Amino acid sequence: MSRTTVVIGASGGIGAAFVRQAGVRGDTVIALARSLSGEDHIDLEDEASIAAAAARLADRGLAPDRVIVATGLLHADGRGPEKSMKDLDATWMARNFAVNTIGPALAAKHFIPLMPRKAPALFATIGARVGSISDNRLGGWYGYRAAKAALHMTIRNIAIEWGRRNDQAIAVALHPGTVDTALSKPFQGNVAEGKLFDADRSAGMMLDVLDRLSPADSGGIFAFDGSAIQP
Repeated sequence: MSRTTVVIGASGGIGAAFVRQAGVRGDTVIALARSLSGEDHIDLEDEASIAAAAARLADRGLAPDRVIVATGLLHADGRGPEKSMKDLDATWMARNFAVNTIGPALAAKHFIPLMPRKAPALFATIGARVGSISDNRLGGWYGYRAAKAALHMTIRNIAIEWGRRNDQAIAVALHPGTVDTALSKPFQGNVAEGKLFDADRSAGMMLDVLDRLSPADSGGIFAFDGSAIQP
């Protein structure tokens, strides 16, 4: 059965891998990213851009079966994750929430209405194990941890609301592992041998996880190996 998958953040390391791996599986893939132009452009820090991208799909009569948000912010413009409270900065923390929480939430707001209403439909976004409150033993990384924890709660809310309208809908967050991309590059020195994944391997494993999920799993956070992560 042909399936239409929208990948938001398609020019990033994991996003591009999702595009390739979904295509290999026979999906019709619509790739959207901030760095792309025209009909393929979307900026998750600009709701008007998100709404316009969704409207363009609607105008084409497209109803995606899957929407995957593969964006994320950990470091940029010389700023990175905070090591302690003294490093907290309101502007940087707000940017973390804008990209890691608010952007995916607004993508759900505008893209879920395009998806099948009484048939299988899936919305997934990249979460993070470090966004688990119960798993936090090290502290630090205030903005990123808090934004991903908020994203996990947002996914839970989406799952509850969407499930009332479509009992075949699934909304989840995915932990990709540590992937060899620009996002993780400054921190790869601390990764144990064999634990740094190629982007295509990570994306393929996450797609395998999505293929195994059922509506009973909606609202959950799942790692690349299919294991559930506690909030």
